[in-house]
Amino acid sequence: MVTRALISPFDVIKIRFQLQIERVSSRRPEGKYWGIFQASRRIYSEEGLSAFWKGHIPAQLLSICYGAVQFVSFEFLTEVVHKSTPYDSRTSGVHFFCGGLAACSATVACQPLDTLRTRFAAQGEPKVYSNLRYAVSTMWRFEGPMTFYRGLSPTLVAVFPYAGLQFFFYNVFKQLSGPSSTSRDSGGNVRSLICGSGAGMISKTLTYPFDLFKKRLQVGGFEKARARFGKVQTYRGLTDCAVQIAKEEGIRGFFKGLSPSLLKAALSTGFTFFCITASHLFCDPVLPFHLVAVSPL
Repeated sequence: MVTRALISPFDVIKIRFQLQIERVSSRRPEGKYWGIFQASRRIYSEEGLSAFWKGHIPAQLLSICYGAVQFVSFEFLTEVVHKSTPYDSRTSGVHFFCGGLAACSATVACQPLDTLRTRFAAQGEPKVYSNLRYAVSTMWRFEGPMTFYRGLSPTLVAVFPYAGLQFFFYNVFKQLSGPSSTSRDSGGNVRSLICGSGAGMISKTLTYPFDLFKKRLQVGGFEKARARFGKVQTYRGLTDCAVQIAKEEGIRGFFKGLSPSLLKAALSTGFTFFCITASHLFCDPVLPFHLVAVSPL
């Protein structure tokens, strides 16, 4: 919860960049936003400080729900592998497979909260949705229940490799950094911070275009709130979204918002791994550290 509150401004800026059809570039500014600092100043001047925490409530619920489902699923799957197969549950390959399946389970369970978070972060002033209850009732009444699962297909395509790669690289980095320690010194925590940050940034970069596709699809039917931000585009599905972005925005269009996304991924993954390591060692120092994952949403 603390991590989510701290990274919320990066999340809002990332979503604004992802949804902007025009080029996001300080060298050739075309749209409303063209850089992290410029976007921060503009959002603050037009919408106030609280705008950086738009969608924070569904985002917190998303973190809790996603984390709970993913952590429990990962522990369950690795235990099944350990007890029912000849494979070593501590290897990178098993972590990749179990981490990906756990993330898929969490994604399906929490997709409605992700859609709500995106819409709140995407709206400017005046607000279309004044609160969470109004947003849910309005979307259900005018768009139907399936609207809460907009963008699910690119999410499922990306979440398995994202979570799997995150587990994989974290495990690799931990092994490369030497044997783990069960002592309560700061060395193990710092190592978890570095390994977690690196794993999150690599995983995010490799799967980033699918996150952008998801955001574009999630605001389908939400054109009214997006009109004052610039061009508005509608997509018929994942393939149509990818093709239109490639034609109109080029390859660079697939990576809009990558810089704030990497900052978010590094902070979120690193500090969450750091806190989990610290609490685990403090509560039960005789047990080995269990690898956990952080939500890519």
